[in-house]
Amino acid sequence: MKDVLILGIESSCDETAAAVVKNGREVLSNVISSQIDIHTLYGGVVPEIASRKHIEKINQVIEEALLQAKVALQDIDAISVTYGPGLVGALLVGVGEAKAIAYAAGKPLVGVHHIEGHIAANYIEHPDLEPPFLCLVVSGGHTHLVQAQDYGSFEVIGRTHDDAAGEAFDKVARAIGLGYPGGPKIDRKAKEGNQDAIEFPRAKIAGSEFDFSFSGVKSAVLNYLNQCEMKGTEINTADVAASFQKAVVDVLVSRAVAAAIKLGEKRIAVAGGVAANSSLREAMQKECSKAGVTLYYPSPIYCTDNAAMIAVQGYYEYMSGRRDGLDLNAIPSLKIGQKNIVSSKK
Repeated sequence: MKDVLILGIESSCDETAAAVVKNGREVLSNVISSQIDIHTLYGGVVPEIASRKHIEKINQVIEEALLQAKVALQDIDAISVTYGPGLVGALLVGVGEAKAIAYAAGKPLVGVHHIEGHIAANYIEHPDLEPPFLCLVVSGGHTHLVQAQDYGSFEVIGRTHDDAAGEAFDKVARAIGLGYPGGPKIDRKAKEGNQDAIEFPRAKIAGSEFDFSFSGVKSAVLNYLNQCEMKGTEINTADVAASFQKAVVDVLVSRAVAAAIKLGEKRIAVAGGVAANSSLREAMQKECSKAGVTLYYPSPIYCTDNAAMIAVQGYYEYMSGRRDGLDLNAIPSLKIGQKNIVSSKK
């Protein structure tokens, strides 16, 4: 059987990325141009700057991805690209580039949902992982509990009602003076602190047992900092980071494992940028072992935004017959499952 090569393109936020993946599981190249240094100056991602940097870098990362994979464009079977959700200007750069290449090279175009790409990142290093399974998706913009019923079929069974977990990490990191990006910095700082020093709340959503809310714990941290300031009490930054992180991790882990038990799922995958958090991995492993559930997670390089995951999901979409026309557009608020109703030419 002939090998299938997919070129993946990702530009939904502040990473310009391209990758070549063989047969949906083997990464031949994975090139990422990060903008973290630029956005750190502003304390977060500036959409206009992100879009401009994508335009500057996208041709370079695609050329490098093909070079590292030792393949030519004519060897590629299809072009896959993130078309949502994300920052509209950033998405448009990737989608426009993918359409141009697909048209010029006469290759099929396959639009990929960014979150479904994160879920698919788990396939890269876990050849035994196949749907169905439960996935906890935790990133700067999303916190979802998703049932992966098949490679292209997903059902959201839990989601955040306000802040995403990664967003709360960023805001708390800024408040305690750690800066951007918040997730990795809180993870490092928390190792120096006592996670039981401060009791921060764990929100429950009435009538939605698998949903999340992180605005309360974020506000509790800000209130704690303000009270310390007013009383002239010294703030132990490491204790705040550790206690906040424990509150968030407790909620994520308890919801995910409870959902797996209730749904009879024996496998849980974790995906998204926050999936690289060491405390989350450790706590998930501990609770999954207790519940008799197998845990999967990607290496950190495949947790943050990358194009390998887009090429992997693109492979499964391509093999199922999905073909998008040159009318494919960026959809910044694309919902999981919405891909089934966009214009698609097969």
